[in-house]
Amino acid sequence: METVKATAEKIYNFEVKGTRNAAIAAINAFQMLAQQSTAENKTQLLAEFSTAQQLLSNARETEPLMRNALHYLSHQVQQSSLQRISDLCSLLIGSADKLLSEIDTAQDNATDIGATLIQNDMTIFTHCNSSSATQMLIKAKQAGKNFKVICTETRPAFQGRITARQMIENNIETTFIIDSASHAFISKADFVIVGADAITPEGNVVNKIGTSGLAVLAHEAHKPFYAVSELLKFDPQTLYSETEGVEQRSPTEVWKEAPKKLDVRNPAFDVTPNRYIRGIICEKGITRPKNLLKTIQQFYPWLLK
Repeated sequence: METVKATAEKIYNFEVKGTRNAAIAAINAFQMLAQQSTAENKTQLLAEFSTAQQLLSNARETEPLMRNALHYLSHQVQQSSLQRISDLCSLLIGSADKLLSEIDTAQDNATDIGATLIQNDMTIFTHCNSSSATQMLIKAKQAGKNFKVICTETRPAFQGRITARQMIENNIETTFIIDSASHAFISKADFVIVGADAITPEGNVVNKIGTSGLAVLAHEAHKPFYAVSELLKFDPQTLYSETEGVEQRSPTEVWKEAPKKLDVRNPAFDVTPNRYIRGIICEKGITRPKNLLKTIQQFYPWLLK
């Protein structure tokens, strides 16, 4: 359980950045727990997994990919007719390996599809740092396409600097701007691409704070706005609640020595309404937001149970 606690702390402190990386770290922690379990029977083992699942899920509120993965793994053990601890742990470890492979394949397929949208002499606008969005851009470059990127700094954690470095390392001409300059630069873009931390049944996209404002700017400038996301980032909790929970981060990330009595707010994410989204690029193609739930029902029906 110490590995689980350490992983949860790293996820909370953003030592593990990105939705996909958080899910992979959590899955690996689950595997380690299975390898080191001291449970004497299936009931005890399930209790260990339940505790670990809660610790990891609470580390970051807006992480449905991680929650879905842990739910899937716990469900595999719970529904199994196996009783021996060693057999159950082997089942979980094998299921985790398969899930990690599926996550990799889903991202590869989605970014392959997304890269086809990029053509020579285009300018692509992006926000924050998304492994899927950056892979999509890098794959387009590797295919011989010549294009430019505009990326924001993405305060307060400056994840946009990671994107900028990745672009330069791959010889992609990049302009780096402060978040509040987005309005001045959106007209130069051919389209906007962002990642997603979560997607809802209506096809709304939850992503780094500032994404929804950028989507509005793109809409007003008549620039297509896309999100690239594995379907496993679908959040089944939003089937029954009004909105996705938005994590409130520490005010010290914004201003370490703020004046006393000043109310500093630091929401980590915002929700972009589907009306501003041209399409969600996923492993099964580019789907309209209004068709997302049907796509989930077709390929991941267990998410809806």
